[in-house]
Amino acid sequence: MTSDTAVMPTKRWRKGRGRAVMIGVVVVLLAVMAWDTKVMPIGAEEEQEGAKMARFAEEEFPKIRDDIDSRAVDIEKLSSAIADDQSAAGEQYGVSGGVGPIMPVTFTGVVGEGTSGTYEVKADEAPDDLVVRVQTGPAINGTDLRDATGEIAFGQFKNQIEYQNAGAALNDAMKAQVLSDIDTQNLEGKTVTVTGVFQLINPNNWLVTPVDFSVK
Repeated sequence: MTSDTAVMPTKRWRKGRGRAVMIGVVVVLLAVMAWDTKVMPIGAEEEQEGAKMARFAEEEFPKIRDDIDSRAVDIEKLSSAIADDQSAAGEQYGVSGGVGPIMPVTFTGVVGEGTSGTYEVKADEAPDDLVVRVQTGPAINGTDLRDATGEIAFGQFKNQIEYQNAGAALNDAMKAQVLSDIDTQNLEGKTVTVTGVFQLINPNNWLVTPVDFSVK
């Protein structure tokens, strides 16, 4: 046997051993990664996110309602202030809400026609040219409840989607805590007392999201 034929098996053995070592390292790494990885069923992450937002809203809505109740302005006083100087009224009574301030208001009136759960209310002591509409669901639109106090900020959430979901969750919490015992399908002609908020964009057309709603 020549020296060349003696070396070749040794080289093959070293190469095979190196390959086995590498395979072993890969197997160990995969095992560690598998041990440290939480397997989430499809949709589980969305369910967790939804549950998180629901808990947030359940805890925060009573605080928002109390804040709005404490600042709510009678509709006659508020509509007069807006008619005199919309900007000044927003600064005095509202909270910054982007395209328009979020305004707290309280009123009593008779419910008129409704479309998709949004009713016109002819509020006592409101000017004749003011249209007041109140959202009763099932769909509650907007983020007025989220923005009503100025205390809930984008920086509290991980991204824009979560921030938007917080607003939707607060609307759902309001429905559960305020509107769930009210027959919102049969309100026309009834007298209601409402406290809520609206975004001041059109001074003659208010879309109110309630935080207190009673039927007489």
